[in-house]
Amino acid sequence: MDNQKILSDLSKFLTPEQINTNADDLYDARADRYKKYAKAKKVVDTPSPTAIVYPKDAEEVQKLLEYCNANQVNVIPRAGKTATEGGLENWKEHTLVIDCKNLDKIVKIDTYNMQATVQAGVQLQRLEDELRPLGYTAGHSPQSKPVAQYGGLVATRSIGQFSTLYGGIEDMLVGLECVFPDGHISRIKNVSRRAGGPDIRHIAMGNEGSLCFITEVTVKIFKYYPDNNKFYGYLIKDVDTGIKVLREVVANGYRPSVARTYSEEDAKQHFYHFHEGKSVLIFMAEGPLGIVNATGEGIEAAVEKFKDGIVKQVDSKLIETWFNHLNWSQQDLDDERQGMIDNDKHDGFTTEISADWETIPKIYYNVVNRIRNEFPRAKDITMLGGHSSHSYINGTNMYFVYNYDIKAEPEDEMRLYHHPIQTIIVEETLKLGGSMCHHHGIGKYRNQWTEEEHGSAYYMLEKLKAAFDPNGIMNFGTIFPQAEGVKYQQLDKQ
Repeated sequence: MDNQKILSDLSKFLTPEQINTNADDLYDARADRYKKYAKAKKVVDTPSPTAIVYPKDAEEVQKLLEYCNANQVNVIPRAGKTATEGGLENWKEHTLVIDCKNLDKIVKIDTYNMQATVQAGVQLQRLEDELRPLGYTAGHSPQSKPVAQYGGLVATRSIGQFSTLYGGIEDMLVGLECVFPDGHISRIKNVSRRAGGPDIRHIAMGNEGSLCFITEVTVKIFKYYPDNNKFYGYLIKDVDTGIKVLREVVANGYRPSVARTYSEEDAKQHFYHFHEGKSVLIFMAEGPLGIVNATGEGIEAAVEKFKDGIVKQVDSKLIETWFNHLNWSQQDLDDERQGMIDNDKHDGFTTEISADWETIPKIYYNVVNRIRNEFPRAKDITMLGGHSSHSYINGTNMYFVYNYDIKAEPEDEMRLYHHPIQTIIVEETLKLGGSMCHHHGIGKYRNQWTEEEHGSAYYMLEKLKAAFDPNGIMNFGTIFPQAEGVKYQQLDKQ
């Protein structure tokens, strides 16, 4: 099998417009945002895929997967292109990127049953724009909202900025349609709940393209009450204070849509107009007015309980203004790329983890201390901090953020900067029993820790891969460690 033979075979069941072999597009498809700096500098060394293809329905996905399965062609499912952990990076010479661009139909908005059905290539913002005039919202708002597509959101177990109220994508997903490598099309029906065995939604949800291709999803929708929104902001002494207040609010049963605490360093880049060198705590309450008022009272009571750690309250308008400009657009991505082409200053990286309330502060301080004291290029770091932004009754996340000036060749950035820092974060998290990936997924660059993340339960993941993708054609190297892929991770170079 060679690339020309693959392209010839594809032309038998796809139109020329559905097969993309443009050199620039194939280069772009070599890697995702994990290697955004190297991509901008044109030094990504992974192979270009054979082609990017655009099926228009589940039946065409079925034909593509059957072909790839029979001919040992690697498949990378793609929807939205906002992945950050290498899940879209190509590690094989013969690869098809199956893109959801033409799976772009909003199938049904059902306001009586409070759900919407969309194909995998529908942008989250597009559905939201359809819902808002009807008085509803999807409740899902990651920063990638303007460009993210539903297939990718479900496949990566996405979470949004309103998660403390609405939940993650796993709380929103009702049913779905997906295609497995052998061509079998599965449809999980839309019901509010059932006890018909294990929850099989979770085989597809979070699979990151390593088990199946998601073609359609049904998600819950919610009533929208924008006039009732209330914003709260506080300058606080430290991260510990913020974590304690977050816990108090959530443990007492309140569900603000936004509940966040920022370290001093991270607050400086987000709240430069008012942070005064302090850590920052913010909340947003939304929903029916009675719930909003009750939530506000709960927030104020929690702040009062830990008043010794509160420096002062800030004007709520400052929080509202900040939040209204938080999402980024395709233009922002294009500007970011151009900035990397023109400069050698990195916009920064993130690694997000989760743990229980007691453990999160320990992980945070252990990580920051190790990076400052052990990372060989610590002098190049221009910002090191983090924030907690997604809370639950029994714990929260920590979103580590670090910026640095790159004093190395572009192709060495990941090896010399990001990977050593991320390794420290993952090691300290797993050491204390937390999860190494709260919502960005494993991709290809945390797969070396997949087995340690799951421990004895890794057995279950292995069996899923063996059962659903026995020929290993689905997104080689994602989630599941593959020795052949190490050369592209560049972890063996010194």
